[in-house]
Amino acid sequence: MRNVTIPKVVSWCSKGLLAALLVAGTLQVPGEAAAKTAEHIRVGLYMDLGSTYKATTGAVTISSGKAWTAGFNAAAGQTSLITLAAGEEARFSVDGFRVKVLETKDLSAATAAYKKLAATADKPILFAVQSAGGQVYQLYTGYYANEQTAVSAAARAAKTAAAYLNGQTPAAKGAKHLTAGTYASESEAAAAVSTIKAAGFDAMAALVQTPDGGSRYEAWIGEEANDKQLAALSSSVSAALPQLKLSNADSSLPAFIIREDVSLGQAVKHLQLSGSEAKGWIESAGSELKVKEKSNRSYRGAMEISSLNGQLALVNDVPFEQYLYSVVGGEVPASWPAEALKAQAVAGRSYAEYQISQGSKFKIADVVDTTLSQVYNGTSSESENVIKAVDDTQGEVILKDGKVVEAVFSSNAGGVTADPSEVWNSGGDAFASVPSEGDEAAIKGQKMWYHILLSSGKSGFVREDNVKETETETVTEGGLAQMTVTAKDTNVRPLPLIQSDASPVAKMNPGDTAVVLEKVTESGPYSWIRGPYTSADLVKSLKGKTATPVPSTITTLEVTKRGPSGRVTEMKANGQIIDVKYPDLLRSAFNGLPSTLFDIVQTGSYTVLGANGTTLNISGSADTTVLSASGQSTVKGGETVVMNGDLNARSTDAGSSFWFVGKGYGHGLGLSQWGAKGMADEGYGYQDILKHYYQNVTIVKE
Repeated sequence: MRNVTIPKVVSWCSKGLLAALLVAGTLQVPGEAAAKTAEHIRVGLYMDLGSTYKATTGAVTISSGKAWTAGFNAAAGQTSLITLAAGEEARFSVDGFRVKVLETKDLSAATAAYKKLAATADKPILFAVQSAGGQVYQLYTGYYANEQTAVSAAARAAKTAAAYLNGQTPAAKGAKHLTAGTYASESEAAAAVSTIKAAGFDAMAALVQTPDGGSRYEAWIGEEANDKQLAALSSSVSAALPQLKLSNADSSLPAFIIREDVSLGQAVKHLQLSGSEAKGWIESAGSELKVKEKSNRSYRGAMEISSLNGQLALVNDVPFEQYLYSVVGGEVPASWPAEALKAQAVAGRSYAEYQISQGSKFKIADVVDTTLSQVYNGTSSESENVIKAVDDTQGEVILKDGKVVEAVFSSNAGGVTADPSEVWNSGGDAFASVPSEGDEAAIKGQKMWYHILLSSGKSGFVREDNVKETETETVTEGGLAQMTVTAKDTNVRPLPLIQSDASPVAKMNPGDTAVVLEKVTESGPYSWIRGPYTSADLVKSLKGKTATPVPSTITTLEVTKRGPSGRVTEMKANGQIIDVKYPDLLRSAFNGLPSTLFDIVQTGSYTVLGANGTTLNISGSADTTVLSASGQSTVKGGETVVMNGDLNARSTDAGSSFWFVGKGYGHGLGLSQWGAKGMADEGYGYQDILKHYYQNVTIVKE
């Protein structure tokens, strides 16, 4: 590998942001062999693991372009017991604690109540039920972790749907059922269910898998939350229908309760998974499975449904290499050079292989579908280029000392990758801080933005294609340029990027002028600006994220320690250490900063170093003052402007707020995706790229 020169970083708050680094060499160790690559990987799409991972839904809607089946996944293998047609949708949920909100013959009332509940945290499901008196609609919410949680939810539902209850009281329900006999077919079970309903009891057909792998239909009665309620129900049914031989449904056997769902505006089959250890298994031979709740994405492989922590869990069991087709395309653009795609494929394969080998923190899954693991969007992320990159590197993994490396990566290292100590307070022989010159590929073709000062005293950013700069005229003795807007309704934005969720600072029209403070790159993966944040903003963001509460008012914020790459490892507010668990948590502590490779600009004041070594503290005032080597002048406004020797200026305000000015996107450890793209543009192969970002490793094909 060649030595790479780190680009110069201009710092407003510290003397030099980055230290010079040498490229670490790579060592080729012969004779290593990788463990056999996994054939399948389990990807969590919906699960509730608390703070580890939480994505929940009350039900999932699945379909396929070809005929598909639903059955169970047991120790003896998978079964396919119910066949659904090509294009047919079916919904799935789990049988657990829930709330029966109401029952009505009025579909419009049921739908209106459904919409009310859908706007809350309680997830509604609307069933259609055939009864002796005609079709009725049953509205539920859930599911919930325990009975008490369901009871609390019932009280909430009573308030939310009060206008539609007509004297009914929402009640907690559960997964305890009576069974009234075994039947050879669904139609026979449905006939028995009709008889039971006619007597005034809730009943439903259920498909139960027997211990020998076969199946049978049963007529189930009730859905009680506890044994006391179930015993009372049994007494009532026996008195009304003495001919029935009742017993408690065996919760050790997996089953599907068969219902009709009208939640989405049309009637579809709804299979409610029941059984204490039940796992539903859904697959389609030769076709993908589409999940409506996941933005209608289609997924290769099979789906497993189960109950975890009182919530529906959906896991995609997919062939390992096909999983990478989606991951590579989800992590980087398919239009990138082939060698960059291959580097991503090998890194992604190694990361996933490592997760499988360690035993997953995600309990029933090896990985999840977000950046907590790797981005996984099903077949929507696939493309011909990506599939070829994965196939061309099939089975290749990164090894260090004969073991698969947990090949973490980030979007953009900002010119230099992180040292492990700067991220998680831990080491790692395969990782070290190395230059990442290719990261600058992210700013090619980007627009520049003018940081401007308006006559009102406000400052903001305007994109270069909306203005014209007058280079010869200045508005101050300090030498600042003036710019003129050329486009109608030009937004002056709070940051140098377009934000749909942020209101503009002001609007300007052709002929309007402003003072140019500096010209900056559009905020993106390589360089960025965030803020301004007031003391109140920062205190709110830091709440609950530090071991020691931060001061109630922040007057000073400073970087007190940096790691080998220049990333921030310690900060102080009012002289007090902001004690997060590990350095990378500073990103989330401060409103989700893109990286920890940053400087802080405090707008309330600046310390100006004069040519003779004297210093002057400048604070915001009622007038706008321009200070520079050539002099000082005052213009109308409410900010103080300080200009450095490179003719870049910054403004203060009469109060105090904080800007974060940084580089990079992500934790910065391991492979930089944009850096890999830049290296591939220069002709480097994928193995050279990987051996630059991961130290002393070999790349081995199983």
